[in-house]
Amino acid sequence: MFDRLFPRRPRDQAPLPEPDAQLALGALLVRVALADRSYTVEEVSQIDRILQATFGLKPLEAAKLRASCEALERHAPGTKEFARILRQEVGYEDRLSLAMSMWKVVLADGRRKTSEELSLHEIEAALGITDADSAVIQAEATGAAPGH
Repeated sequence: MFDRLFPRRPRDQAPLPEPDAQLALGALLVRVALADRSYTVEEVSQIDRILQATFGLKPLEAAKLRASCEALERHAPGTKEFARILRQEVGYEDRLSLAMSMWKVVLADGRRKTSEELSLHEIEAALGITDADSAVIQAEATGAAPGH
């Protein structure tokens, strides 16, 4: 009787995939979006668009990849581990593009939040992006002059 009322959850859930550059990128985008403890439809849509454009995916493929990235982000190593994977597999110019993509996610809901920006700057530093390049990217993303 109790089994029918309180069914046991299966313990053997599918193991998480080993992070590669695709999953690390997506997980960092999700991590930035979640930094303010709010995950909006606008942020999800922006992440899907970034994954589509970056990896040449169809919308459903991008949504599936994002779902994997969300699971990985919840249970996987810290930001530095994801950044290490990307530093090893992705050139500096592409990491700059990633930083711009993260800004698009941060700004997707129309509100700038300190927690998201701090998370983004932590990720940029872990990716080895210089402060000067970070300032230029932020200025481009926000429409402000560098240093303001």
